[in-house]
Amino acid sequence: MLLKIADYAERLFLVILCVIFVRSLVAQANLHPYVLLLAISECLPVFLILIRREGQMPMEPYPFIVAFVGTAAPLLVRPSAGGLSLLPDAVAAALVALGLGLNIAAKLALWRSFGLTAANRGVRKGGPYRFVRHPMYLGYFITQAAFLLANLTVGNMIKYFVGWSFQILRIREEEKFLMKDESYRELSERVRFRLVPGLY
Repeated sequence: MLLKIADYAERLFLVILCVIFVRSLVAQANLHPYVLLLAISECLPVFLILIRREGQMPMEPYPFIVAFVGTAAPLLVRPSAGGLSLLPDAVAAALVALGLGLNIAAKLALWRSFGLTAANRGVRKGGPYRFVRHPMYLGYFITQAAFLLANLTVGNMIKYFVGWSFQILRIREEEKFLMKDESYRELSERVRFRLVPGLY
């Protein structure tokens, strides 16, 4: 019962954050249309969390906290009117679109197997999972880095630093949990890199 309440509270909080986030981006969409792609990228996981199916998952609070902070922190960034922009809008838009495309491909491969915390809802081996074991997170990093470089403020840097740090911890938790599955161990032998080919 307590687990169900926590699950619904998590979903409600993420939906509220997502609505506030989208409202802040829509206000800037006439100046920087690419922010609408960022809104899709960040809110799609919230939608999938709402429709996810149940799966085997660890019961400890740490994996939940890591996943929650990694998901929530990027929803706190805001377009900057007076901040530094290191990327022209066209380049930012292309990178955000690239990251979003990778995100969508990974999420289509997962669909209702997507979840916030580490869980085994079936091991996926097709699509972008043939190249890295966590392509969805790679898509997040590309999209978010492009937005940050185009909207460089101290506040956005701190929020993304927190978000990215927790996403790396989230990947480690997922790996630790999924390595118990023989099918995932086979995948990890075939697909050597977690996030960036040749690097990590």
